[in-house]
Amino acid sequence: MNIEAFLLCDAATQQQGKLNILGAFDNIYAKKVPTVHPACAIAMRVRFERIEEGNHPIRINIIDEDGKSIGPKLDGNVNVRIIGDDVDSTVTNIVLNIQRLKFEKYGQYRIDLAIDNKIEGSLPFNVREIPNQP
Repeated sequence: MNIEAFLLCDAATQQQGKLNILGAFDNIYAKKVPTVHPACAIAMRVRFERIEEGNHPIRINIIDEDGKSIGPKLDGNVNVRIIGDDVDSTVTNIVLNIQRLKFEKYGQYRIDLAIDNKIEGSLPFNVREIPNQP
């Protein structure tokens, strides 16, 4: 298994095997906290080899710097099937659209990705105060 993309972005879609990503970022700016980020998406593209065919549980969790879960958890399952003898791998695109994600404080956050009950990726991001303009 190879994670080819794991991004926090403004929006994402997937259609006919294509993963479309708009506005990848790692900082959210707010005038004050608590704050609500209106909309974002988590986009992933994972390549599986033929030997990995079958069911794979997936979990996504958004965590603050104290280790507290702050957002929706995605618990799902990907059923990997490789069609045809002329290919050795396949990709699975996953898009999680998130509305009105609330942040209680400024600081560091992360999105953890577990596949087969093992952390395979961790995506750090920050919630920062909007800097003063001169």
